Amino acid sequence: MPALPRSRRPGDAASRARFVAALALSCLAVPPALADTGWVVMGGVRAGSGFSSASGAREDLRLRSGAAGSLAFEWTLDERRDGQVLVSHQRTQLALGSAAAPGTASQLPLRLTHLHVGGVNHFEGPSNPGPYVIGGLGITQLTPNLPGTRSRTRASLNVGVGHAWALAPALTLRAELRAYVVAIGSDGAFFCSGGCTVSIRADTLTQAEAAIGLRLAF
Repeated sequence: MPALPRSRRPGDAASRARFVAALALSCLAVPPALADTGWVVMGGVRAGSGFSSASGAREDLRLRSGAAGSLAFEWTLDERRDGQVLVSHQRTQLALGSAAAPGTASQLPLRLTHLHVGGVNHFEGPSNPGPYVIGGLGITQLTPNLPGTRSRTRASLNVGVGHAWALAPALTLRAELRAYVVAIGSDGAFFCSGGCTVSIRADTLTQAEAAIGLRLAF
């Protein structure tokens, strides 16, 4: 009796099906430590400045300390590192002092919005509670709310340290200390739009933040 063609031997179809199933499962079975993604919501207090008056004698301008919030998306890069996209926002006011033109309000309402891409380096691995370092690079939009001013966008970075405590398998409590640095590079016309109602100079805007929040993994 002649041999059946190889493709039609009785066991071939079942063997191929088992092989394809095993291959699919091996591709889908990502280890939990490498399949973790999550959302992080943080709230805290931010303080700092770097602005000064460009009118007459140099006068440091006070940026009011206040609440700030952030939302981040994270994904695992390897056993110790997570990638992170961070959006952080603060509403504050800048005391203008001698930087204000005559007839201009003494306070400049200001919104700061950071968009950074960076990462988290866990000392004990992403799936374990404990200390970590964090940072990112990106842009910051500074939006004043005063006639005669306009928004500006500048390069910026953040760097910090934190600690995580596991509350549940997918829920982590975080506490962080961060520094935000924004490259301003202006000698007096930073927020000017047409005419200048405020004369502000700065090399950098530097702020420190203490925050607490939650990370929900999925």
